[in-house]
Amino acid sequence: MSTVVEVAIMERRVVSTCLSTASRSLFRSMASFTRGSLPAIRSFLYSGAGRQTTRTIPPPRLDYRGVSENIVYKSTNALNRKAPLPLDGIQSVARAYTEFKSLSSTLNAQRNARSAVGERIRRSAQEKDSEAKDAAMAEAVKIKEEIARLEAALALVEENLLATALSIPNDTHPSSPLGPESAAVTLSTHGPDPIPPSPERDHVTIARKFGLLDFESGVTVTGSSWYYLLNEAALLELALTNYALSIAVKHGFTPVTTPDVVRADIASRCGFQPRDDSDPPVTQVYHVSSKSSDLILSATSEIPLGGMFANKIFPNTVLPLKVVGLGRAFRAEAGARGTDTRGLYRVHQFTKVELFSVTTQEGSEKMMEDMKLVQTTILNGLGLSFRVLDMPTEELGASAYRKYDMEAWMPGRGSWGEVSSLSNCTDYQARRLHIRYNTPSSTAPTTFAHTLNGTAAAIPRLIIALLENGATFDEHGELVGISLPEALRPFWIGGSERAIIQWH
Repeated sequence: MSTVVEVAIMERRVVSTCLSTASRSLFRSMASFTRGSLPAIRSFLYSGAGRQTTRTIPPPRLDYRGVSENIVYKSTNALNRKAPLPLDGIQSVARAYTEFKSLSSTLNAQRNARSAVGERIRRSAQEKDSEAKDAAMAEAVKIKEEIARLEAALALVEENLLATALSIPNDTHPSSPLGPESAAVTLSTHGPDPIPPSPERDHVTIARKFGLLDFESGVTVTGSSWYYLLNEAALLELALTNYALSIAVKHGFTPVTTPDVVRADIASRCGFQPRDDSDPPVTQVYHVSSKSSDLILSATSEIPLGGMFANKIFPNTVLPLKVVGLGRAFRAEAGARGTDTRGLYRVHQFTKVELFSVTTQEGSEKMMEDMKLVQTTILNGLGLSFRVLDMPTEELGASAYRKYDMEAWMPGRGSWGEVSSLSNCTDYQARRLHIRYNTPSSTAPTTFAHTLNGTAAAIPRLIIALLENGATFDEHGELVGISLPEALRPFWIGGSERAIIQWH
């Protein structure tokens, strides 16, 4: 075999080599969790309803035909979303796909010719026709060489086709506004009237007054934008976590604790492509230094939750599947200067409760509204002033078809701050992770599922909102305590002799 062919085959093997799926998370067996989707979750995990086809994930299966047939729309969509894609990226995918089809057709013809020649060799051997056999053997050698050449060329075209197509963002919902963040449309407002802005309500000031945060030790131990939660703030994190989980479970989501370390391949397949406009580009994730150099710290529980369903085929009867994951999020880009990074607003590590769902293609838009209800229920229970925004094209991540943001009023910052988001990713992640379902009445063997993810609780942002809105002052304007919503009280595991917490 020629060196060129060997290299091409090796390249193809590298492209085809897939990383193993994320480890199955431990499901908590509690009687109160038997409602909702838990029976379905148990079904696919323990009785084979979610059939895992192999131990590794095949290369992403993208819709090249859809790209080729919708060049104008795909190009405009990428431009509207400011996707990191060359100007001719869509056209190059279409050209490569045409070449791929042509090579595939030619290769199949040569393989058919090889079968025919093989039959001639067999027949001439039976008839002891040495002349015909020698001619067929010579032809077989030429066909073999041509097949090897075509396979090498096809592997190279396929590799380039996939590499370019992976940069194409998801389609965009027709209702999503066009433009930058300022073009977001307010869908609804909730809670009491916003408190007037006040620097006395700054959460860092409040935290220092009551000894709730220690940034100095965080800098010593790890670096800037790392922190310690102390006293009531530590208890508040635990209460918020369990409160958010309790609401999600009541709405049929199965609780999961996720790995905080994931394969970079899984993150990429989930569409985690944080924008970085710096020159030179700075990594946005933390890489784990080990023998498995492809491991990173998870930037969001969405990644291991998506990986949990990877390379599985579900009966449509068990969908939707709904899980709520508890994990830590690690963001390497948090260290920039500015008011947006003051205190807890943008940090390198934080606790996050994440909603994730796998649905049929027809069910994802309804699921998005159902998940929004869970999020608004959580925030309403906290008594916060917040608004729900339909986010514009430039604010959509690569995987999002549509995205809602929930912003809470933070009077100490004097602005609205994002505390939650919700994305319908349609089949973008499923095509990369091979999450599929089958329908007995359908002629197609399997269909790519739709996935959705949303924040149930980003703990530091909620702490900011609760401290700044709940700060209480005496008649002299001195800060004397913090008023917290009664909804958190059942989840408060201890008290403080200082008695700075009041419940409302």
